[in-house]
Amino acid sequence: MRQPAYPPKPVPGDHIAVISPSSGLPGLLPLPYELGLKRLREEFGLEPVEYPTTRKMNSTPKERANDIHAAFADPTIKAVMASIGGDDQITVLPLLDRELIRANPKPFFGASDNTNLLMLLHSLGIVGYHGACVMTEIGRPHALHPLTADSVRAALFTSGPYELHPTEHYRDTDRDWAAPATFATEPDSQPADGWIWHQPERIVEGRAWGGNLEILSWLLMADREIERDPTAYQGGVLFLETSEEMPNREEVFRILRSMGERGLLARFPALLMGRAKAWSFQQPNSPEARRRYAAEQREAVLRALAVYAPQTMAVFDVDFGHTDPQLVIPYGGLVSVDGPAQRITVTY
Repeated sequence: MRQPAYPPKPVPGDHIAVISPSSGLPGLLPLPYELGLKRLREEFGLEPVEYPTTRKMNSTPKERANDIHAAFADPTIKAVMASIGGDDQITVLPLLDRELIRANPKPFFGASDNTNLLMLLHSLGIVGYHGACVMTEIGRPHALHPLTADSVRAALFTSGPYELHPTEHYRDTDRDWAAPATFATEPDSQPADGWIWHQPERIVEGRAWGGNLEILSWLLMADREIERDPTAYQGGVLFLETSEEMPNREEVFRILRSMGERGLLARFPALLMGRAKAWSFQQPNSPEARRRYAAEQREAVLRALAVYAPQTMAVFDVDFGHTDPQLVIPYGGLVSVDGPAQRITVTY
């Protein structure tokens, strides 16, 4: 697997670009966005810099590409963070000046649809950071979750090993971002049962690759950013998570089956599966339905592994992706999965 390099880290007082490569939702839902900007300033000591499309709904792919170029080219910008995800960042990829980005490597933070840009950075040999969008994590109602805050701070400012720890409680339900009352109290949470280990007999260390499963499937269909020779990913740590659109177990299996048929799954001796998002405003599942959905997703993943990667170690319900708290995964960075000790360590 290619060896991406870690870009230089910012220090408190530096400028951080806040961009919207997918959707200009900050303009539609300003409350979590403004709260996120405030916390970047007050809790992380960074100065956010916005761009023409950061708060603009229905911006064109070219306009968003221009903002990405401006953020990476500006020598006063020391890191870049996405406001939120979306569903069409794939249309921005062909418009990006790869040599400009390669010549100006910076830490980029984003998840969900930002898997597109993270994968492009990976193809350019730059480590990115899967997690910590301004609206969803930094602008969390009431307060930053301590596990999220510690992970984001370590990923932003430090270099070296960082052990991930499972949460005792997690949030799966959401409240209305347009209502000020949403941000006045701590979000509802429920007990977490810890990570679930499958075949934890060995230690695997490799480079992280993957991201949001649905976005990954689109990139596979469009033949973008993914090496055609699967041996390029040999020995890596695959990490996957699903979105609030909640793909059913058959869809999850079929995506993984396609990856298996392409020869990808067998290249990864370890898989980290993010805690499944099992509730949305469109599908407000009961607690029992949420438990059933998560169990069915694990079943689908194990079914695919049994066929295409029977030796792969897997860890389920890891706290990254569309969940709260959210831990940051260094995309292309080193990850150690210690099965016997049941420990996961990333290198920021």
